[in-house]
Amino acid sequence: MDGRRKTPIRSCVGCRVLSDKGKLIRIVRSSDGEVRVDSTGKAPGRGAYLCGKKDCLKQAIKHKKLGRALRCEIPASVAEELETYVVEDDAEK
Repeated sequence: MDGRRKTPIRSCVGCRVLSDKGKLIRIVRSSDGEVRVDSTGKAPGRGAYLCGKKDCLKQAIKHKKLGRALRCEIPASVAEELETYVVEDDAEK
């Protein structure tokens, strides 16, 4: 063994693109049912990941992909908080 650790790979619930876990935004539903953004990436509970693109966030909320992944309803306050984490897609064009 060479001592290097394997980087965990996760997929965005909006666009289903695979990426390194550290590059994605994690949303977690805790055992008491609270849904929040997990900035550490290590909070206990059921997690779902978003890549941070504006269109992916819209699709994940509109088509209830995020709620399905977390197996609960997504509060409007969490959706608003997620908008602060998204990047503009226009920068890529």
